[in-house]
Amino acid sequence: MNNVLVYCEITEKNNIADISLELCTKGRQLATQLGGRLQAVVLGSGVQGLEQQLYPYGVDEVLMADDKRLSPYRTLPHFELLVEVIKEQQPNIVLFGATTIGRDMSPRISSALRCGLTADCTQLEIGSHTDAKTKKVYDNILMQIRPAFGGNIVGTIVSPETRPQMATVREGVMRKEILDKGYKGTLTKIAVGDKIDRADKAVRIISREIKEQTINIKPASIIVAGGYGMGSRENFQLLHRLAETLGGEVGATRAAIDAGFCEPERQIGQTGVTVRPKLYIACGISGAIQHTAGMDESGKIISINTDPNAPINAIADITIIGDACTIVPKLIASYNKNLK
Repeated sequence: MNNVLVYCEITEKNNIADISLELCTKGRQLATQLGGRLQAVVLGSGVQGLEQQLYPYGVDEVLMADDKRLSPYRTLPHFELLVEVIKEQQPNIVLFGATTIGRDMSPRISSALRCGLTADCTQLEIGSHTDAKTKKVYDNILMQIRPAFGGNIVGTIVSPETRPQMATVREGVMRKEILDKGYKGTLTKIAVGDKIDRADKAVRIISREIKEQTINIKPASIIVAGGYGMGSRENFQLLHRLAETLGGEVGATRAAIDAGFCEPERQIGQTGVTVRPKLYIACGISGAIQHTAGMDESGKIISINTDPNAPINAIADITIIGDACTIVPKLIASYNKNLK
């Protein structure tokens, strides 16, 4: 079949996770190109009604299992059900989020089905591939694009012989867009048999502690980000002041995080979060691809750097050459005087 299937994750507040809605948006495009249908799998407890959150994203069919044994998430019960669903539905493509759950589940599924899996994709496209040895042409296959060798190159990976074609996709790299608020798909209930009970015995949850996330820079429309060039945690406080003045959030590169300048939750890039603010102010950031991969789709980028040849300047809309520790206080003062 040419169907695309998305494994949907459920938040602690019992909603469809953003990463899953992002994948549904992309999955709709892929399914249309292939002439197939978009399916979404929802496994959990008290999930009845969540299909209404998925239909507007172009989901043609929601496959749902609602059972108290499926929440909270545990690997084996979800694995057993999902393998059965994929074998029965035989989709062309299966997509997971490159999250803790997705990275736990997808390799097991790939191994059980003896098919390929590409991790941490940043782009997905339908295209053609010619085998270098046999010269055989494969049409309408999934081009799974991801950074490789530390982000120094971008690789395209294909699985021409096996099905389904499977990939995990990093959160935030795909756009979440409603197709039609009135779009109506169908709901198919998944029977939960005794196999889940056998799987359920492997792990027993004794207690759970849920800690509320205190730092979330993804939704911020303005981000002031700093790199190792800021020099110290004390200098990073200037960025917090600028972000507070502008009503934004503070972000950081991995090098700045590793140096202890900022909290790990603020890391932007391939090993951090992907953001698309309206305004991104990069202070003391060189612009390595590992970082820019997580912010290069920002609406407007301002670079403050002492190096006029820094790679970040190539993607910046405005470049200010100078020491961020000198320039940022002037920006704050100017904003408070003229615009606030």
